Amino acid sequence: MKNIIISTVIVAIFITITKAKDISQQPLKIFPINNAKFLAGQRFDFLVESDMQYITTLEITINGIDAQKFFNKKAIISKDSNTVSYRINNVSFKQIGKITILVKANNTTREIHYNVIAQYAEKKAKNVILLIGDGMSLQAKQMARILSKGIVEGKYNDVLEMEKLDRMALITTSGYDSLTTDSANSASAYATGHKSAVEAMGVYANSTKDPLDDPKIENIIEILQRKTKKSKRKTKKSIGLVSTANITDATPAAMFSHTRNRKEQNFIALDMLRVQPDVILGGGLQHFIPQDNIDSKRKDSKNLLQLYTDAGYQIVYDRFALEQHGDTHKILGLFHNDNLNVYLDREILKNPKVLGKFPNQPTLLEMSKIALEILSKNQDGFFLMIEAASIDKQLHKMDWQRATYDTIEFDKTVAFVKKFATIHKDTLIIVVADHAHSASITGTYHELDGKTNREAIRTYSDSVFPTFEDKDNDGFPDDPDPEITLAVQYANHPNYKAYYNLRKYPSEPTINKNWIYVANPNLEGVEYEGNIPSHEDQEVHTADDVILMSEGNGSEYFKGVMDNTEVFFRMMRAFGLDGK
Repeated sequence: MKNIIISTVIVAIFITITKAKDISQQPLKIFPINNAKFLAGQRFDFLVESDMQYITTLEITINGIDAQKFFNKKAIISKDSNTVSYRINNVSFKQIGKITILVKANNTTREIHYNVIAQYAEKKAKNVILLIGDGMSLQAKQMARILSKGIVEGKYNDVLEMEKLDRMALITTSGYDSLTTDSANSASAYATGHKSAVEAMGVYANSTKDPLDDPKIENIIEILQRKTKKSKRKTKKSIGLVSTANITDATPAAMFSHTRNRKEQNFIALDMLRVQPDVILGGGLQHFIPQDNIDSKRKDSKNLLQLYTDAGYQIVYDRFALEQHGDTHKILGLFHNDNLNVYLDREILKNPKVLGKFPNQPTLLEMSKIALEILSKNQDGFFLMIEAASIDKQLHKMDWQRATYDTIEFDKTVAFVKKFATIHKDTLIIVVADHAHSASITGTYHELDGKTNREAIRTYSDSVFPTFEDKDNDGFPDDPDPEITLAVQYANHPNYKAYYNLRKYPSEPTINKNWIYVANPNLEGVEYEGNIPSHEDQEVHTADDVILMSEGNGSEYFKGVMDNTEVFFRMMRAFGLDGK
């Protein structure tokens, strides 16, 4: 390549001139990033980028060996107006131990380090069930505990089923590019063992605008399918994905796909055929139907429903068809054009204007039961990811009641999974959030003495206990809007109107006015000035740690304070697998 000389000479003395705090400030960017950890044999794309205009000498070594010789693959070298790129795709480290990457371009040198591990479990898990409460902060769990179990004279009548699991750990949540993460980045850490960037999954973010050309890192589904493959058509372990969101949304997609932009849901819907999970249940029909359909979000004429049918999937569209699925081994359930409606609207209020064309959506519990029924037919086990997506989506809208009902629905699902594991004893259960939200319980709220809005928030000795009741013992409050309710407030928010009584309809907290977001004038309540940038339209994630709870074979690996990438490695250890 013009102006670039690739040298295999190892220079004895190097000049280190970069001590930037984050990768965006580095003149030499190396992917995977410094201190990345790999399973032995885990596949990835190796990339070095430089924004230097002219490079006369470029030397890249791995443990003192030229990178091309080390991987026994020729590098792809390219240059555009801003960036020189050196890339070797689909490589792996076979041997465990420390890896040193040394890059020299002209007089600039950068050294980073990796760690390659192999891990085996003495007591293996045949099945791993990863349950993700999206955005389920400690406070979100507490709200669900109060509403579902009740609190009398300061003592809870019971705790949530997830809180009865044997072990607990604290999970840090930041990505490599930012302190506060999003669901794509955080779920990607669980799926790959590697940090990523906001809105990215299964990749390290390179300098190009193309959301599909970023260097990849192999994820849990790909490793399981590659490691346990019997033939071209079958794998030993079955795979399941269940979500109350679009099944192509960030969290389920991060389990198998690779893109810099989580919004590439049309690509993700097609990419899922590459790995073909046995069970796919959620929303997002709009990404599977051709663009000539009025409800489609696709930009092409592809009919993915036909492609999935041709691949052997039974396709179902409502809870009745799901219940009557028959003896299928591959099922695709798409129960809403977009995300499923939340539990409160779907099962309690049942407003036909809210449910629209989809009055018969299954619950998270119903989807999970069918998933486990199908997956457990495989004597070699399975991996199942279950996501309660709208805990997050409703906290963004500062609608804590809807978020809390979805958290209770999630906990009911955990209870069923626990019963499943008592029969299938070689099952590991992991319950975790991917990130937190800023909602917090200030006290209680009531208008019994005529006070309203801010003055009706009861703090300290005035915060008498809420009056939620569950007389039918179904785990959900009989009345979501009792006389004395919780006073929930937010540490970060746009301009919005605080409300304390239940919203009868789901609503947006803000509207766009002159390119900034202002409080939705159609909502009741006292308006508060925002404390985050005016371009933010809703409450945002926080960098708080989240709780992980686990039980079963391998649960002993989850303890103390853990980086979110460690969840991947502990799951793979429970399976007794590396990437070789």
